[in-house]
Amino acid sequence: MLTTPRRLPATGPSTRPPVTRRAPRALGTLRNAVTRVVPVVLAVLAVPAVLAPAPAARADDVRDSQREVLRTLDLPAAWRISEGRGVTVAVLDSGVDRDHRDLTGSVIEGKDFTAGANPPGVSPLRLHGTYMASLIAGHGHGPGGADGVIGVAPRAKVLSVRVILEDEEPGFREFNTAERYENVVARGIRHAVDHGADVINMSISKELATREERSAIRYAISKGVVLVAAAGNEGAEEPDSSGYAPYSYPAAFPGVVSVAATDRGLRRASFSNRNPSVLVAAPGVDILGAGPGDEYWVGRGTSQATALVSGVAALIKARYPRMSPVLVVQAITAGATRRPTGGYDTGTGFGVVNATRALAAAARISRHTLTAEGARGAGGHDPARPLGLAVEPVRVVHRDRDRITLYGGVAVAAGFGAVVSLTALAVFVGRTRSSEIFDEPVPDPLRAPWP
Repeated sequence: MLTTPRRLPATGPSTRPPVTRRAPRALGTLRNAVTRVVPVVLAVLAVPAVLAPAPAARADDVRDSQREVLRTLDLPAAWRISEGRGVTVAVLDSGVDRDHRDLTGSVIEGKDFTAGANPPGVSPLRLHGTYMASLIAGHGHGPGGADGVIGVAPRAKVLSVRVILEDEEPGFREFNTAERYENVVARGIRHAVDHGADVINMSISKELATREERSAIRYAISKGVVLVAAAGNEGAEEPDSSGYAPYSYPAAFPGVVSVAATDRGLRRASFSNRNPSVLVAAPGVDILGAGPGDEYWVGRGTSQATALVSGVAALIKARYPRMSPVLVVQAITAGATRRPTGGYDTGTGFGVVNATRALAAAARISRHTLTAEGARGAGGHDPARPLGLAVEPVRVVHRDRDRITLYGGVAVAAGFGAVVSLTALAVFVGRTRSSEIFDEPVPDPLRAPWP
């Protein structure tokens, strides 16, 4: 199931027929995250190769096209409390165009973990990563930043960490089949944490989890980093044996905020995965964002919804920088609107994220939160590694089952004998007391009764 993305021209949106392609399956390696997470992106990436560049949209049209999403997240009110200043959001993606006018000055170049997949001299396309970064931290341009794309956390910084290739890049097949790229996501997470990320956005998805990814996620959480990932876009396919859409990683890891997408009516979008890993939802249909070369794009997917939720997490971390990841997540879920009947379902989780209500919930939580600190200067411990100098082997105790049975039988017999003895004693005592009560006393003839 693929949808059609649109580049915004000055006179209005243009469309193309859907493009259908599938990424090659790799042995445990990261599949084309863009293809799996956001059907729109696969089509988007095909457009530049066959469509001549269109004139950029008028900036005021761009901002007007965002207003429905801004209203759904209640961002104008939230920005009076926090704009994300001082927070760094790592975007683990295909790279970010730091020169886009709506992102200038906000992008920090991180490491490229895909190096060597493309032939020498081939520049990354950076479409999907730029798109996601603009939804998180776009600050617009022009007087007062009133034109262009405005992100959820416009004062936040973006750390660009390249961990995927887009399917139009010539090294795509090499990247998805070579064993050396198998754990790029895990390495990207650790790189982001070690380079100051407060929030990590992962609008990517893969079918199989690795031990290295699980370890990296534990490491990030132990350092106070909030992780947000796309639930995936296989929701329109036939459910698996469990009755749900497939689980996607890293979204399905414990501790990661798994984000579903809603349509314009704030119902689960037909493509959005539904399974118990889903925590919250956000708009994911007809979402406008920035693309490389000062262009603008419209698309759909759980990728876009994930970027919006990462922006809300950035707003909370900017206001309450010492708040632990689990409490940030609690604030996001507590502030959700459009809650399902019963409070939760596998389609939209606890409801649709609302930035103002999430900040209000964070304010309540922060008044009752204590932070435990280790020794001054001590770094956080990596939960993937053992504590102490060495770990003693586990002792296995073998017990004699025949002896246990014998002793158990003796204990039961002794207990039965004790019960019989107590019963006999109780009967004897009862009879003795009855004789004492009903025997007539013998009168004493030498003593007179009282007058």
